[in-house]
Amino acid sequence: MARTLGQPLVQPGQRPAKKRQRTAAPAGATETEIKLALPGAQGVSPDALAAQLARVPALARRKAVRQQVYSVYYDTPDQQLRRQRVALRLRRVGSEQPLQWLQTLKTAGRSDSALSQRGEWEMPVPGPALALELLHDSPWPGMDPDGTLAPALAPCFVTDFERTVWRVTARDGSEIEVALDVGTITAGHRSAPLCELELELVAGPPGALFSLARRIARTVAVLPLAASKAQRGYALGQADTPMAVQAQPPVLSRDASLQTMARSLLGEALQQFTANLHTLLGADGPELVHQARVGWRRFRSLWRLLRPALPGMPCPALPALQPLLDSLGALRDVDVAATQTLPLWTERYVAGDASRAPAWLALETALLDAAQQQRTAVRQTLAQPAVGAALLELSQWLESLETAALAPAVVACGGKRPAVRWLRRRVQRLLHRLERTWADAKHLPGAASPDAEGLHRVRILSKRLRYSTQALSPLLPRRLQRQHDVAQQWQTQLGTARDVAQASALAARWGAPPEVVGFLRGAAAAVA
Repeated sequence: MARTLGQPLVQPGQRPAKKRQRTAAPAGATETEIKLALPGAQGVSPDALAAQLARVPALARRKAVRQQVYSVYYDTPDQQLRRQRVALRLRRVGSEQPLQWLQTLKTAGRSDSALSQRGEWEMPVPGPALALELLHDSPWPGMDPDGTLAPALAPCFVTDFERTVWRVTARDGSEIEVALDVGTITAGHRSAPLCELELELVAGPPGALFSLARRIARTVAVLPLAASKAQRGYALGQADTPMAVQAQPPVLSRDASLQTMARSLLGEALQQFTANLHTLLGADGPELVHQARVGWRRFRSLWRLLRPALPGMPCPALPALQPLLDSLGALRDVDVAATQTLPLWTERYVAGDASRAPAWLALETALLDAAQQQRTAVRQTLAQPAVGAALLELSQWLESLETAALAPAVVACGGKRPAVRWLRRRVQRLLHRLERTWADAKHLPGAASPDAEGLHRVRILSKRLRYSTQALSPLLPRRLQRQHDVAQQWQTQLGTARDVAQASALAARWGAPPEVVGFLRGAAAAVA
């Protein structure tokens, strides 16, 4: 079955480029790579980016090869391939005759961190048409046993980019292909910029990828990027504006080791953090900031839950991330005040007196302007090499969890599934701690109202319980699963009071009239 490319073979204005100097992957090969976004690349030309990377000591004095790469991704109208986490593409490499055509099938793998490993079947084809009969040694025959899937395939999105490739051979014999891709992804009438660095392992252990990535990150700002080009192409086709990545807890097997569970849970949370940071580089949605912070809080909460089981694996100290976390927190505070808290209280403040409206509107405008300034500050922080270097260190640490030694307390749980028993006990202990903290905050001796500091601890513990029960839900008895909703209610109620108090503090900082500040302080006290 042959399906031809749905786009012109040679794009207008496309300049000649060399062929890609890479052999096709053998049947059944595993693609192992690290993908990195380049936060400081906005507005920088491909030539300037390539020159910047060429000055990195690890790539200096290595010949770079330029290639023009144009790919069409195929799927059925109801996206049967996407639902199976499969990507099928036809790629043209170069723009000079004879053109090189490659057909590639990629299957789902582990891609919840900087390191991605998945099945790849790539082979040359005669021209601009799929040659599915060549995929006989891949999973394709099992996916389409009766031949009904192939006729429904059609182009769904394309990528068009210039690729600059360096080949790096380390002293230990490891070989890595470093590829800078700069161009666009297009799905229907929507288009988005593409700018990323791929480090693909040709020979050697996966650790060689991290070693090279961290050497690059010493001088070039990078950001671990788990989403493939195919994932971003599908997302582009589904929404006009970039969507925030929300929590997607992995499916846990009760028979899995605790090390495997830890690696999977923490990897997904970190991926939520970095994915939203990547989208935030080019989009302004407040939800992106919120979900980035949720991802980080989930990571920290889950690690606090799991940490006693893995005493020999301390999480790296990451002071380089603190400026980013502080900047995100400041941006979130202003976003919430401007887009959620103030609009909620507008009518109550104005209360039929139109003369009160201008001061309120002026505060909203000032906070929206402040949010844009703070968003710029976040992007400037992301463009610092230290941030990407810290995230790569954290990603490499995650990979090492699989071989960590367990604490005796986990082994002592005994039974068929000691990991599940231990995790249930940890969640139960967290619940008891929350209940005790809530009781202490309500009954502070001599206080007319609950202890503010105690309520803050209740809010933090509510978040930790919510994230833990959400992530471990399949492993928990129903009585603990139900605590997720309870914790969310506590978090929401206490969070509302905190948001109004924060809005009053911001109003004072931005010079709002005393009557506006006083109203917000009163509102904060009323909902506390």
